[in-house]
Amino acid sequence: MTLIPWKNKQRGSDQPETSRMLSLRDEIDRLFDAFVREPFGAIDWPFSGFARWTPAIDIAEDDKEVTLRAELPGVEAGDLDVSISGNQLVLSGEKKETSQSETQDSYHSEARYGSFRRSITLPDGIDTENVDARCANGVLTLRLKKTAAAAPKRVEIKVKD
Repeated sequence: MTLIPWKNKQRGSDQPETSRMLSLRDEIDRLFDAFVREPFGAIDWPFSGFARWTPAIDIAEDDKEVTLRAELPGVEAGDLDVSISGNQLVLSGEKKETSQSETQDSYHSEARYGSFRRSITLPDGIDTENVDARCANGVLTLRLKKTAAAAPKRVEIKVKD
């Protein structure tokens, strides 16, 4: 979604002012995009009961596979569900995190919990039978292999003499 007309301009500058403005613009874009996708749900509001946690996701693609990494601190592998239907990958689960501290004079306990769901559109040509999923140190890594038909093909260019 392009709500700001100068969003797609080139980002090449070493000036700290420009860097801060780009960072602010990216954060505003993220808030607008999240609000349009799911009003009052995906934005980390600093007040009231609107807050909902969603994991950060990085996606990389090359000729052979698509790699997805999701940051899931405090989420156990058994509390995750990954499913693929058509070209939609759905990552869902539940975060259950508690911390306690006790001293001679006080007792402190906090609990953070809630469910999440992220849906990611995958490119065409993913082999849904050949997916490697691993979870370690709070990071879920999915490697989705591409089919042979999805591999790029080199086109020969003929030169006329």
